[in-house]
Amino acid sequence: MSSPRQITVLGECVADAFTEPTGTSNELALRVLPGGGPANTAVALTRLGTPARFLARLSGDVFGRLFRAHLESSGVDLTGAVAAAEASTLAVAELDERGQAAFSFHAQDTADWQWTAKELAGVDLSGTACVHSGSLALVREPGAAVVEDFLAAAAPRATISIDPNVRPLLVDPEVYRGRLAHWCALTDVLRLSEDDLQLLLPGTPPEQACDTWHAAGARLVVITLGADGVLASLDGERIVVPAVPTSVVDTVGAGDSFTAGLLHHLAARGLLGGRLTHLRLGDVADACRFAARVAALTCSVAGPNPPLHSQLGQLAIAGRA
Repeated sequence: MSSPRQITVLGECVADAFTEPTGTSNELALRVLPGGGPANTAVALTRLGTPARFLARLSGDVFGRLFRAHLESSGVDLTGAVAAAEASTLAVAELDERGQAAFSFHAQDTADWQWTAKELAGVDLSGTACVHSGSLALVREPGAAVVEDFLAAAAPRATISIDPNVRPLLVDPEVYRGRLAHWCALTDVLRLSEDDLQLLLPGTPPEQACDTWHAAGARLVVITLGADGVLASLDGERIVVPAVPTSVVDTVGAGDSFTAGLLHHLAARGLLGGRLTHLRLGDVADACRFAARVAALTCSVAGPNPPLHSQLGQLAIAGRA
């Protein structure tokens, strides 16, 4: 197995505030954890052992300092991060009985969406095998077009990965639908959840959606289906990988961790760095099985807290108990 080259992640940090009861009817406590889909993916990559650089706009406020400390302590390379004057993005999460989170966002004019072409013009991608982006950074103006242009410029020298991570409370799904064909033309790996699928192509079977996105340009489409596992489609060849049983605390960050596990596994085998020319369906199945374990461990703890590579054996031990 070769040493993985760096993966560059571009996108937002979000302060995830979880509501907690105080025992007093007129008070509500918030427990704030560093999150945001792209940030979660960068942290998960480094914890798994893949060098990750995170291109972010980090505020100097209390949440921005929390983000920076969290990313640095996880080993994420922040040399391309921008010190932003704007405030951080805040999301307040309320968990249901299954651990699923419903978010309300405080994101107007915050740091994450203010990318300029000048800020990304000097980024050196010579050591990067893959550029991953997605979520709100690809749809929130004024920076969304800048991010798309950066991915287009990176495509000739690196594998491109996109996770739409649709957030309908912040951005109308129609905006995502309007950009998705263009993203497929840019990307080699498209990873999304069953919730994303229903928002993007309501009522469409996953297999039909895969064919639609292949036709638009994406070579590898991976749809996570919760307890039903994972559907992966490589140029129309498909495989279903079962979910890994786990005791769910919450699902926050699970999809981001899955994406990191998928990219880490492919990078470690030297399969990233171009147009996935040497990728085979068996490689995809192995990568999805690994990624499902990473996501399961993330679900077993509170918040977006992906595991270290050394912790992956815990699921096997638990399964034998």
